[in-house]
Formats: sequence, C-alpha cells, structure tokens
Amino acid sequence: MEPLFPTSTPAGWNTSSAASSAGGENGTMAGSAPSPGARAVVVPVLYLLVCTVGLGGNTLVIYVVLRHAKMKTVTNIYILNLAVADVLLMLGLPFLATQNAVSYWPFGPVLCRLVMTLDGINQFTSIFCLTVMSVDRYLAVVHPIRSTRWRRPRVAKLASAAVWAFSLLMSLPLVVFADIQEGWDTCNLSWPEPVGLWGAIFIIYTSVLGFFGPLLVICLCYLLIVVKVKASGVRVGATRRRSERKVTRMVVVVVLVFVGCWLPFFIINIVNLAVVLPEEPAAAGTYFFVVILSYANSCANPVLYGFLSDNFRQSFRKVLCFRKGYGTEDVDATEPRANKNSRLQEATLAARSPEANGLMQTSRL
Repeated sequence: MEPLFPTSTPAGWNTSSAASSAGGENGTMAGSAPSPGARAVVVPVLYLLVCTVGLGGNTLVIYVVLRHAKMKTVTNIYILNLAVADVLLMLGLPFLATQNAVSYWPFGPVLCRLVMTLDGINQFTSIFCLTVMSVDRYLAVVHPIRSTRWRRPRVAKLASAAVWAFSLLMSLPLVVFADIQEGWDTCNLSWPEPVGLWGAIFIIYTSVLGFFGPLLVICLCYLLIVVKVKASGVRVGATRRRSERKVTRMVVVVVLVFVGCWLPFFIINIVNLAVVLPEEPAAAGTYFFVVILSYANSCANPVLYGFLSDNFRQSFRKVLCFRKGYGTEDVDATEPRANKNSRLQEATLAARSPEANGLMQTSRL
C-alpha cells in the first residue's frame, strides 16, 4: 500500500500504492528520489509483474476452493476470503502503475476513491482473516471437542462476512478523504486542516487497529497452542496430532510471511512521525522497496499453499493438467467440511469417541 506519511506527495514521489496499511499514497519522504525516468519504468513494471502473478495465483486458489467439494474446509474458507481480497487489490495495480508511469492520475476522482478503498480493505481484510484463522487454530488444538459446534463451514462464512463488513467500516476514512490532490494531480488522501495532525492520527489508527493489535491476538493464540501441545504430549492421537500440525504450520507460515512483508512498511511510517527521513537516494530506494514488498505479499500466499498443503498442491496440479487426484496428508482431523453427509456425521458424533471421529473424517480425504 502507499505511504501514510502526513505530508503531501510530490509528483516525483508517486511510487505507487494507493493506501497505506489502509491508506494511500499519502505522503512522501522529504527528499530526492531516484531519477524520474527510472521510477517511471521500474515501478510500473514491478507493479504489473506483481499484478500478473498475484491475479493468476489467487484466481487459481479461488477456483480450487469453490470447484472441489473436498477443499471446502473451515480453514480454506478463510483462505478463500484472503484470495478474494488479494484479487481485488490486484485489479487496482494497473491504475497505480499508470500513475507512476505518467506522474499524474488520469482516471478521475471516482476511480481514485475506489482504488484507494480497495487497497485499504485488502489490508484490513488480510490481517483480520489471519487473526480469525489463528483463533480457529487455537480452538482446533486447545479445545478440539468443545469447539466442534463452532468450527463449521457455516460459522466460518458468517465470520468471513463479519470480517468484510468490519474492514469496510475501518476503511471509511479512505472513502471520505481519497481524492485527486490539487497541485500534484495524483490520487491520494486529502486531509483537512491541520493536515499533519490528521495524517499522524491516521498512521496510528491503521498501525494499531490494522496491524499491531491483530498481531498481538495472533501471537497470543500461538503461544497458547505451544503451551497446550507441550502439556498434552502423547495424550493426543498420533494421526490427529500430525494433521493438526500440518494445517497449523501452514497458517503460521502465512502469518509470518505477512508480517515480514508488512512490518517494514509500518516501521517506516511510524519512524517518519518522529524523524524526518534523510534526503538521499538510499532512503528513497528503501521507501520504494517496502511499498512493493507490501504488495508482493498478495503473490506469496498461493505459492505457500502449494508448498505447504498437499491438498492445494494436488488440486493445483489437477487444474493445470499436471496430475489428477488430491493429497490426504494435511487435512485437519478436527476440521468439519461442507458436504452432503454432514448431518449424518453430526448424528453419529456423540456415539463415537473424539479420536475415532478424527480418524474417520481424515480417511475421507
């Protein structure tokens, strides 16, 4: 996303993203940037590359989850929503690439507001989905029996709808203040007076509610998972323990990659509140790098699914005509799926032991 810096952005600094952490090209570093000619070529090319890879990968994820009934697990429903958010973000990148190539926004205020809003919604939806996924992992590992009634596809869909509604609510400042900046003719956030105060509040707002706050919840979930796993030891069935470990590992890696892509962006914005960043090409290069890195996170998830999930890997191969069939090793034994026999399973759930239920559901995948 774009920098959240409270000062206005000169045309030569239009690096790209529409919003930062939720927000937009709101700013700039105080100083010289790389040569406009290099920026006008390199940045748009990188944006279009990210757009192509991200759009293709996330569209494949959406197709696989929607097309194949065996992929409709609770975790994959959250992954589906992550992919939809990334696709919406990718659709705005060609507009941002054009702005960086020509150094002004040629598409009018309506598209400016739309692209900025989608940029913010992507950021909030991504971190909130990862938070919900982490809470789901906590329930699956720490409370596998009591959480059965809550860890169902229908509940996951309701939780996902709530995530989208809350993300839109959090992105309202972008809807209100995104506009074409006078003097620069670039798509940005146009704050009222005092501009510096509004910009600083927005940085704190997006950093706390859109990154560090949810990250604290995520860390707490995995801390409790580690405590539970160490305490339970061999008391948990080997099959269920292995399947839980695979799914949990995938979610953890996705979270870590997200943090690695976004943390530098937020650090630079927060540091810029207290310190004027130096007027040197090195600082400008760092700025461009962290913005593109934040966008590149949208390309990473499909690759991670392919490497870490046997089901996703086999489904990708089947869609791409490499090989037929599905993987069976990474299915969460405690994770219900949407299927025609779900009511029958519920009816027999009470009559079977928790471990037997887990083994039965795993074998079906």
